[in-house]
Amino acid sequence: MAQVHDHGGGVTSVQVPIPDNPLGHTLVYVVDTDRGPVLIDTGWDDPASWDTLADGLAACGTAPAEIHGVVITHHHPDHHGLSGRVREASGAWLAMHAADAAVVRRTRTARPERWLSYMAAKLTAAGAPDDHTGPLRTARTSRLPGLSPALPDRDITPGELLPLPGRRLRAVWTPGHTPGHVCLHLEEEHPARLPGHGRLFSGDHLLPGITPHIGLYEDPDDTTVTDPLGDYLDSLERVARLAPAEILPAHQHPFTGAPERVGGLLAHHEHRLTDLLALLTTPLTPWQLATRMTWNRPWPQLPHASRTIAVAEAEAHLRHLVKRGRAEAVAGSEPTAYRAL
Repeated sequence: MAQVHDHGGGVTSVQVPIPDNPLGHTLVYVVDTDRGPVLIDTGWDDPASWDTLADGLAACGTAPAEIHGVVITHHHPDHHGLSGRVREASGAWLAMHAADAAVVRRTRTARPERWLSYMAAKLTAAGAPDDHTGPLRTARTSRLPGLSPALPDRDITPGELLPLPGRRLRAVWTPGHTPGHVCLHLEEEHPARLPGHGRLFSGDHLLPGITPHIGLYEDPDDTTVTDPLGDYLDSLERVARLAPAEILPAHQHPFTGAPERVGGLLAHHEHRLTDLLALLTTPLTPWQLATRMTWNRPWPQLPHASRTIAVAEAEAHLRHLVKRGRAEAVAGSEPTAYRAL
């Protein structure tokens, strides 16, 4: 049975399962409009997930064929995976920020072996050993998860109201977790009249008990050095200034007190940056730094994919320290090592 919750004011959530993932599920929100229901995110592309979404929509009094539009907070497969099936069933429009749409286009056109080679090269440059990059270099696959996501047909323009007839849903660009992540501010009085300014669909940007991963999603043909952690910290402060009455996240559960949660996340990253500077009294590559950082389990117990994600997180923090003038790359080091200043 699909787990469905009525949040009031024409907003319902459906728990769509994520196969073999400790997160458990994605909260897909169904927003009533004058032209029919609009989904915020869709869930993972899996038969059981699709069946759960369809059952949840039926419990809401609708069906996949009745969906008017789909708004994607970001391109990750637990949010965007079922978008194509929803569009096939309904003809719904599909909206995403241009920065994440660019990632989708790159992943759709990349051959799996090209993508694996790029990942292996990036990890080698970060100091990863052969036993980690080897499986990527030798993998043979015709399809990788998430490499055939649906192309959006509309761009989300930050600051503008989305085309939801009868509703006021404004896009707030919140890069960091992904370059095109958006939160969606429902600028309507809270149905329970909680103090604050409307409700915020926060995607993965702001969660009640999880610190979102800061990702690196770069064009292999673009040499621009990005600062996703800096983007995320700036985005957090932007959300705090909105002071929404309630946060409706994509995982876990709705919550209040957005400014306090933002303050906790800002403090967490400042503590982490301070801890990393202490580690960088000795020059370290991103891989070496990742092995010394604190994760949700000891480094030897992290699966291969989790280690890859951890290295990206370490590199994101290193880039931010360099931008702040607190660390630098060691000249002539290969792979590149960094030290505190």
